Amino acid sequence: MKPAMNKLPPSNPRQSYMKQLWSDIWREWDLYLLLVPGILFILLFKYTPMYGIIIAFKDFNIFTGFADSPWVGGKHFAKLFTSPDFALVFMNTVIISFLKIAILFPLPIIIALMLNEMRHMLFKRTIQTVIYLPHFLSWVIVSGLFIDLLSTNDGLVNKFLIAMNLESVSFFLDNSVFRSVLITSAGWKETGWSTIVYLAAFTTIDPALFEASKIDGAGRLKQLWHITLPGIAPIIILMFILRLGSILEAGTEQILVMYNPVVYKVSDVIGTYVYRMGLGNQDYSFTTAVGMFEAVISFTLVITGNALSRKYLQRGIW
Repeated sequence: MKPAMNKLPPSNPRQSYMKQLWSDIWREWDLYLLLVPGILFILLFKYTPMYGIIIAFKDFNIFTGFADSPWVGGKHFAKLFTSPDFALVFMNTVIISFLKIAILFPLPIIIALMLNEMRHMLFKRTIQTVIYLPHFLSWVIVSGLFIDLLSTNDGLVNKFLIAMNLESVSFFLDNSVFRSVLITSAGWKETGWSTIVYLAAFTTIDPALFEASKIDGAGRLKQLWHITLPGIAPIIILMFILRLGSILEAGTEQILVMYNPVVYKVSDVIGTYVYRMGLGNQDYSFTTAVGMFEAVISFTLVITGNALSRKYLQRGIW
C-alpha cells in the first residue's frame, strides 16, 4: 500500500500576485520610480478634488465653507431635471457631439489611409506636418483666426461670396450656420493629431501580410479592406470609446471663446452652462450637480461602449 502523500495547500492567487509585483518593483525600481510624479499628479489633481462633489448635496456658501453649508439632499438634481434651460443645453451638447463624431471621427482615418498609400516620403511628411501644426494652437488663437476669416466686414470668405454676387453670411451671429463653424474649426485643429495616431498604428501591421496578399493577387483596395483596416481596428475602437466618454464635453473651451449670446440657442452646452451659472451667478451647488450628472453619463457611456465592443467585435479597452 502506497503511503498517503501530503497535499500542499492551494496557493493564494492574490498573495502570489503581490509577491510577483514586489519582486518586479525591486528588480526594476528605477522604472517604477518614474511613475511616482504621474501618480502624485493624478492623486492631487484628479482624486483629491472629488471631495468637492458634496457641494452638489449642499447649499454651498463660499464664506461658510464645506462643513457649515447645510445639506439639502437632491434639491439641485431636482432643479436640474426640471429646468427648461438645461433641457436645451443638454440637447445642444448631444447634437454638437453627434455631428463631430459623425463628420470628424472618420476624417482622420480616411486621411491616414490616403497618406499611407503615398510613396513620395518628402511630400508625405510635409502633409503630416502641415495638418498636425494646428493642434499646438490654443483655441483663443484659432478663434481669432476664424473670426478674421469669416468676418462680415473684411473676412476673406465673405469677400469671396460678394465677388460671386452672393449675400454675405454672419457666421458668428446666425443660428443656422454657427454649428458648422464649430465643426469646421474643430476639424481643422484636431484632425491632424488623430491622423498621426492612425499613421503610427499602421507600423504595427506585419509587412509580410502585404507581401503574401500580392502573391495571392490582391490589389491595393483589397489589401486596404482586408489587411490595413483590420490591422488598425483596435486603435479605431479605442479612439471611439474614448470619444464616447467625452460626448457631453462637446468642446467647451472651443465654444466658450467663439460663441456669444445671439447663438446661445444652438451652442450653449453643458460645459459653458456650468461656467456661466457657476462663475456668473455663483450658483456653485447647482453647477456641481450638473458636472456630476455629466461625469456619471460619460462613465456609463465608456463602460457600455466597451461592453458592446467586446460582445460584437471581440475587442475592447479592457
